Amino acid sequence: MGPENQTHVSEFLLLGLSEKSEQHLPLFGLFLGMYMVTVVGNILIMLIIGSDSHLHTPMYFFLSNLSLVDVCLVTTLVPKMLMNLLTHNKAISYAGCFAQMYFFIVFACSDNLLLTVMAYDCFVAICHPLHYVTMMRPWICGFLVLMAWTISLLNSVLQILMVMRLSFCTEREISHFFCELGEVMKLSCSDTLINDILVYFVTGLLGVLPFTGILFSYTQICSSILRVPSARGKYKAFSTCGSHLSVVLLFYGTGLGVYLSSSVTHSSWKISVASVMYSVVTPMVNPFIYSLRNQDMKEALKRFTSRTASSQ
Repeated sequence: MGPENQTHVSEFLLLGLSEKSEQHLPLFGLFLGMYMVTVVGNILIMLIIGSDSHLHTPMYFFLSNLSLVDVCLVTTLVPKMLMNLLTHNKAISYAGCFAQMYFFIVFACSDNLLLTVMAYDCFVAICHPLHYVTMMRPWICGFLVLMAWTISLLNSVLQILMVMRLSFCTEREISHFFCELGEVMKLSCSDTLINDILVYFVTGLLGVLPFTGILFSYTQICSSILRVPSARGKYKAFSTCGSHLSVVLLFYGTGLGVYLSSSVTHSSWKISVASVMYSVVTPMVNPFIYSLRNQDMKEALKRFTSRTASSQ
């Protein structure tokens, strides 16, 4: 398309989950409730870990960072959607769309890499317990988290710079409830071949490789647990990483659901619903998984509650 047919796009339109105005208020109430539960639950996890010396271990250090990322992830997406539902206004500015895209990539990638780091922590704890203190020193844990954040930030900067080189013409409607990278690229009237190659390369590097590392870690963990002679010992070993395994299955299961739904169906509604499971529901249920399945967290929650009650 020639330059004479191109126009400067000042804003995009987020079509959201439903175009029926009578459904906007129920959706607003649903997502406001989910957002509040997510924020309160994950902040509570961070407060409990920060205030309880029994939880000042590598596993809970990584968990507190995961909770922080989950709060940031839903805050990147949900408030804008709530505002659009309440005002019946689908518009998002060009700069706002790219900002949302940038932060979504940062936090989604950080989520993925932190789960990989936590799998490595479980692997060391179960398979090399005698070397755990040496292999998971505080500076090593800090370095792993720093690397996760750095890689996520660099990846996001690269992706956004590549999208900014594209031209956008008259098409402005995004068939999603947020500015998702693939959906925004579909609106471009430029050649997106280089962008597509970059997306597939990064997905393989920062998606498939970490997932392979998690699979390897849990293969070794299961092998070590099966060699434990007593049933009590097996249960204790599995309970160490059971919560993390549940979160991994939920995260990658919903992420795979988004990929498959976008490949198999052309229904934007089904793709959006799958994305809600991945980007909103998963961060919401993570605190429940870690608090309900983890005895240390249950006891720490009781101590935190009693301290809070006694201080009033």
